[in-house]
Amino acid sequence: MSGKLLEMKGVTKKFPGVYALKGVDFDLEAGEVHALLGENGAGKSTLMKILNGIYSIDEGKIFIKGNGVQISGVKDAQKYGISIIHQEISLVPYLSIAENIYLGREPLTKAGLIDKRTMYENAQKFLNDFDLGLSAKTMIHTLNVAQQQMIEIIKAVSFHSKIIVMDEPTSSLTEKEVDFLFKTIRNLKEQGVGMVYISHRMNELFEITDRITVMRDGTYIGTVKTKETTNEKLISMMVGRDLTNYYVRDFSPSGESVLKVSNLTKKGVIENASFELRKGEILGFSGLVGAGRSELMKCIFGLDSFEQGEIFVNGEKTTIKNPNDAIRNRIAYVTENRKEEGLFLIQSVRYNITIKIMDEFIKFFKVDSNYENNETNNYIKELSIKTPSPDQEVKNLSGGNQQKVLISRWLATKPKVLILDEPTRGVDVGAKAEIYSIMNRLVKEGVSIIMISSELPEVINMSDRVAVMCKGKIQTILNKERFSQETIMHYATGGN
Repeated sequence: MSGKLLEMKGVTKKFPGVYALKGVDFDLEAGEVHALLGENGAGKSTLMKILNGIYSIDEGKIFIKGNGVQISGVKDAQKYGISIIHQEISLVPYLSIAENIYLGREPLTKAGLIDKRTMYENAQKFLNDFDLGLSAKTMIHTLNVAQQQMIEIIKAVSFHSKIIVMDEPTSSLTEKEVDFLFKTIRNLKEQGVGMVYISHRMNELFEITDRITVMRDGTYIGTVKTKETTNEKLISMMVGRDLTNYYVRDFSPSGESVLKVSNLTKKGVIENASFELRKGEILGFSGLVGAGRSELMKCIFGLDSFEQGEIFVNGEKTTIKNPNDAIRNRIAYVTENRKEEGLFLIQSVRYNITIKIMDEFIKFFKVDSNYENNETNNYIKELSIKTPSPDQEVKNLSGGNQQKVLISRWLATKPKVLILDEPTRGVDVGAKAEIYSIMNRLVKEGVSIIMISSELPEVINMSDRVAVMCKGKIQTILNKERFSQETIMHYATGGN
C-alpha cells in the first residue's frame, strides 16, 4: 500500500430504516484524481462524510498511508490531512472571506488574541493566487453562488491537505472558473495530493480524472481507468441498464401566448427585458453566471420588485407583487437554491410536497389524510424519489432527491407556467432523464416551461427557443434551427 494515500474497506453505514452503505471499498493514490460516480442516493456523499468524520462508521476499516485510523470527528480528519468541499455551501454569511477561511484556526498573536492582520494577509494571498479580484474583508453574503463556491475551494486548499474531497465543485461555476479549478487540481496533483471528485458532469470526469469508481444503491459496483471506459459504459454501471432517449422531447408547433413580459427593468440588474412564452413550449434561458436570468424570474414570480415593465398572463395585464399573486395566476417557480430558498429541511417529504396545496385537503379543520397521502405517494413514484418513507426528513435525502421533492411541490399546484431554475443541478443522469421526461409530458399537456440552465446540451436538446442573456439584457431569442453551443456563447459573452 506504499503508493496509497487512502483505503476504505468494507464500509457499512445504516440510517433508520435504510442501509446507506453496504460493504463499500474505495482507495486513492497519491497524485491521483479518483471520481466517485453514481445516481443520487447511491451513497457517494455518505462515504465521504464518513471519511471526513461527519458520520460515524458502523462497520469497516479506514487506512491512511497504510495505517489503520479511527476518524471520530472533523478534527480527526483534519489531523490526517483530509479536507472536503461539500455540495451544499456551508459558509457563514455574515463573516468576511478571511474569517470563513480561517474559522476555528485563526492565527494568534503572542498575547493569545486573533492576529487579524496576518489572517487577512494570508487570505488575500490565496484570493490573489486564484485571481478572483476580491478583498479578503468582503462579507460572504454579498457574494454570488459561484464566488462562494470558489471560497469553499480555497478554504479546503488552505489546509494544505493531502486528501481533498470535492463534492460537485463545479455546479455553480462559470466555464472560466471551471478551467481555473482544473488548473488548480493539476497543480495539486503535481504536489502529490490525492483528490476524490464527485460529479454528474461526464465531460468533466473524462477531462480531469484518472480512475472512476461507480456506486449504486449503497454498494460498490466497480472501478475503471478513465481512459479505458466510455460514457455509455459508465451510465450502464450507474443505473444497471442501458439508458436510451436521454433527452426526452417531442417537439410540436407552439400555441398562443400564455405569458408576456414587456420592458421589465430593475435598476442595475435587469434592463428592458421583453419576451413571450407560448402554450406548450419550453423556452430556455442561457447565459453566464451574473447575466440576470434568475433575477428576472424572481421579478416575474413576485419575489423581487422592479421599477418598470408589464406582465401579461393569457393576454391580460397582470400585477404580481408577491408569490401568492403568481400562484393565483398558475405560475410556479423552482428555485436554483433548494437549501436556502426552497425546502423545509427539518420537515418530512410529505410536508414539503404538499405545503402549497394544503387548502385542497384541509377543510374546516379536518384533514383528508387519504388525499394528502395519495398526492405524496404519486410524486414519490413519478419522480423516483428515493426515501425510506414519506415521513423521512428532507435533510436526510441526497441533494438530487431533495431537488425532486422541490419539483414535486410545484407540480402539485398544477401550474400553467412552470419556471425551472437549474432543474438538474446536482442530479444524476438517471434522474435527469426522468426530469426531462416529466417536462416533456407537461408541455404535451399544455403546460409552458421556462428553463434556466447553465448546461448547453440541456438547453439545446430540450428547448423550443432559447433566450440568451448578458449583463441584465436579453441579447437575442434563438429559434431551434439556429441552436449551437458556439452561437449561444457568442451572445452570452456580449456578441451582437
